[in-house]
Order: sequence, then C-alpha cells, then structure tokens
Amino acid sequence: MKYRIDKNKLLNNFVTYAKINTRSNQWVPKDQIPSTSGQMELAQLLKQQLENLHLKDIKLNTQNGFLTALLPGNTKNSKPTIGFIAHLDTADYESSNVIPQIHPNYDGNVINFKNGLSLDSKDFPNLKNYLGQTLITGDGTTLLGVDDKAGIAGLISATAFLLKHPEIKHQPLKLAFGPDEEIGRGADNFDIKDFAADFAYTLDNGIVGEMEYETFNAAQAIIEIEGKSVHPGQAKGNLVNAISIGEKIDSLIPRQERAEMVSGNEGFYLLLEFNGKIEHAQLNYIIRDFNHDNFINRKQKIFDIVAEINKKLDYPRINLKIKDQYYNMGDIIKKDPYPLNLAQRALRNLDIKPKIIPFRGGTDGSKITYLGLPTPNLFNGGENFHGPYEFVTVEAMAKLSETIIEIVHLAQSDH
Repeated sequence: MKYRIDKNKLLNNFVTYAKINTRSNQWVPKDQIPSTSGQMELAQLLKQQLENLHLKDIKLNTQNGFLTALLPGNTKNSKPTIGFIAHLDTADYESSNVIPQIHPNYDGNVINFKNGLSLDSKDFPNLKNYLGQTLITGDGTTLLGVDDKAGIAGLISATAFLLKHPEIKHQPLKLAFGPDEEIGRGADNFDIKDFAADFAYTLDNGIVGEMEYETFNAAQAIIEIEGKSVHPGQAKGNLVNAISIGEKIDSLIPRQERAEMVSGNEGFYLLLEFNGKIEHAQLNYIIRDFNHDNFINRKQKIFDIVAEINKKLDYPRINLKIKDQYYNMGDIIKKDPYPLNLAQRALRNLDIKPKIIPFRGGTDGSKITYLGLPTPNLFNGGENFHGPYEFVTVEAMAKLSETIIEIVHLAQSDH
C-alpha cells in the first residue's frame, strides 16, 4: 500500500523547522534543560501544530524538555501503543541564520554555494540517487538541520495523514520530541511511564530503508596526570613532565584499534582531547564496542595501562575515571524482535528494501531502550549530517511518513 503524502506541506514544515537555531550546548550546566532556548522555541511551535491537529494529551514538560502527544487508535484492538521519537536539537556546527535552498527536479549538476563550497556528485556519489527529486540543501555556511528536523517533519506529516484518512485503521500512536540528543543528555530524563508506549522508534539518521537496532556500548575515560615543574637547570632526577606521561599512555593504546583504523562491527579507542603543561595534563578518551565482553576488556586495558605506568613513578600521579555512557540496545531488542520485524514488513510493503546496519554511534534509543522501552532507529532520509553538505529530499521524508503509517496499520492487523 502507498500513501499520498502532502509534499508541499511537508516541505514547508521542514523549511520552517530548519530556520530555527536549535544547536545544543554541552557546556551549560546539566540542569539547564533544554541546553539552548531555540529548542524550546521549536517545541512551542510543534505544540501549536499538534493542537491544531487536535491530538490528545499534549504535554510540554519543562522539567525534561520533552513534548509528547497521543493520536488515539481508531480500532477496538488497542494494543500495542507505538511510539515515535525525534529530537529537537542539531549538532555542534554553525546553525544560526540557516537558509534552506530548494532545488526542484534535481538534475545532478554541481550545486555551488556563495562561500565557495559545492555539492558535487564526484565527491558525494549518492547525490545521483536523487535525480528528479526536490533536493534541499543549506547555503554552505551552516548545517541544514536534517538531523533531526527531517524526522520531525516526517512524523508530523504521517500524523496529519492518519487524521485525514480515518479509513486507515491503526493502533494508538504516541509522539515525542526531545532535547539535547546531540550532546547525549536528553534521553536521560525521558519519562517512559508517562509516555506509556509498548515499543517505539527513533527517527534519527540514515537513508531511506535503513534501520539500526545495534549501537555501541560506550564509555568515556578521563585521565588526569600530576607532574612536577622545576627549573630546567635542576631538572635531572627531579622534573616530572605530565605531557610525557600522557604521550606514554597514548602510545600503549593499540594502533590498530583506534577509530581511524576500524569499521563495521569493530570497536575502538579515540583520543578526543589532550591538554597539558609540565605540571598537569588531561587526556579524554571515548571507548566503543558492540560486543559487551569486548567493551569490558577495552575499559580494563585502560586501567591496566595506567596501573603499569603508576608503578614506575615516584608515587601514583595518574588518576583515571571511566564512566559508562550508553549500551548496545541490540542486546535487549534481540530478545523480542517484533518491533524490528514489524518495520521490515512495512518497508517491504512499500517496495523499500530494508537495510539493517550497525549504527556506529548512539541514539536516544540506546538510553530509552535501557530505561525499559525497546526503541530501534528508523531512517529520516538525509545524508552528510552535521555539516555544510547536509541534504535531504522531500521524497525521502515522504517515505519516512509512509513507513510510519504502514507500521501502525500493520500492527493493527497483527493484534
């Protein structure tokens, strides 16, 4: 079954959302929710749209920054209740004064921006997949905000379609729009009890047909090193250079297991920051692995390196703190793959080939799954996220809308 989505409305909504600066900020206190005012501006706009659609139980929770709403089912079979979640914020890249550029009937030619950058299929071969479609880009000076305003636009259009077509029987549909996904905070405060869904999907990243239910297990390692600074003339046997100790630590991280050396299902270590003077240095690593046992071993490797170097110093000068950030939601979703299988069936019914891939990162779904609500990730249709080369087509976002509609329609026939 195919559904005729109002593409003009979809386009207008996306452009409206894209123009709002919702860049999140990791440097503000964690109790500032959302981390930036633009996210609340977008949430208020969406709240008004949901009210105009006459949805039920519309709530903008100022404590956790989430906007939620209910589209009641129109069938006696009220289970399951299915949730769809998109995030309000955009990545840490220039996002003020976003000026979306519309390229109807894209012909494959180079798109030149005024600042000298360009979108060229020689550099981005996937552009050829969108010939004849309505392509949307930025102007080269900012990101576009496809991640995740394409997800928001697709969800709003799907909801409007279901309301306009009551002949399509469907389960209850819960909507959520949350803050600060890009800085890894938003989902920490999500109220799954109030959301009251049986399972959910995030709509975050990926080309049409992509799905992710496996994410990394993730941790952050912060290493603080105490040095000793003395005059170089009296340095022998006395000076302790914290920078040199930091270099030694990093040299013991296996080269072939660094982020730039791996792909697919392989885990890694990545040194994000190294700041130092003789008297003090700090290293900030992230540790990632799909396999839980490997994840534990990677963390232990860091502990062992620090312990070994500390033994050789006059006293333990290195302090290590490792904090788990999120876990591989696949370990939970594999126990009940119905949400995954349901989405694959919906895609096939729409003549879209499902592409299940491991997500080399994390989504809000990672944390929400471990809060008790299984939440794999669906595509939002965009490409080249988090920079000036972002793009999406109206047709790709419409495919997301159709997929959402088919998921809730199929769930009705299953129960």
